[in-house]
Amino acid sequence: MRGHCLPVKTRRGGAALRGDATPARFSFALHAKALHLNGMTTPATIAVDALVKDYGPVRAVDGISFAVRPGSTTALLGGNGAGKSTTIGMIMGLVKPTSGTVTVLGTDMARRRHDVLHRMNFESPYVDMPHRLTVRQNLTVFGMLYGVGDIRGRIVALAAALELTDLLDRPSGKLSAGQKTRVALAKALINEPEVMLLDEPTASLDPDTADWIRSHLERYRATRGATILLASHNMGEVERLCDRVIMLKQGRIEDDAAPGELVRRYGRSNLEEVFLDVARGRKEAAA
Repeated sequence: MRGHCLPVKTRRGGAALRGDATPARFSFALHAKALHLNGMTTPATIAVDALVKDYGPVRAVDGISFAVRPGSTTALLGGNGAGKSTTIGMIMGLVKPTSGTVTVLGTDMARRRHDVLHRMNFESPYVDMPHRLTVRQNLTVFGMLYGVGDIRGRIVALAAALELTDLLDRPSGKLSAGQKTRVALAKALINEPEVMLLDEPTASLDPDTADWIRSHLERYRATRGATILLASHNMGEVERLCDRVIMLKQGRIEDDAAPGELVRRYGRSNLEEVFLDVARGRKEAAA
């Protein structure tokens, strides 16, 4: 199960893990571990401060800082190699930062990530579950690892919600791409996480299945009050799901605003055009 974040139950019933300067206009969200909302100081669900990751001579993430407010959906955008997946890996505690800090749900992920991993989960279509295990067996394993109480009941409920009931006893390796994505989403929801980190959750899906996944994520966020951090190359998806967009380029934050504000700021008609401007080094802000 390489690539998954796997908490295991501890004696206390918790979980443990196996295994630039930035433009001044972003200072309201950066270099802070709390957000000022409605006259009150609200702890950020995710706080990243001066985060750096080097792979030998290559700097994949270059001193980024941001804070994500509770109950929001925030996108990390950027071209291939911009640092999105590395950043998510460091937030999950799967990748060790070269320097800087990550705090999730008030917990320092470098020092006490075992205390909070059972309240988080991760989903990516690029991480396969064991092919020989059935869907039910895979979800049971993950339910046990996350310390889920009524695993059978949780699987039945997820299967009904995600239209997986007829697939529960099928080997995971025999599923179509769309079916695998729904199973991956079920895995990500098995512990009813407060924080979800999603890496290209609808990649390679047909429009109908992708829309179905997005609708389910919207419902889950609304009913659970979950905080979602999303990396995606689908600009329509980002405009639909996200309250805020953090644009990365060469490991640094290039821009940070609501989707509509970015479109206005760059004088463009949609977020895809903004993405191309950032990727190609152009900025044509509206007057």
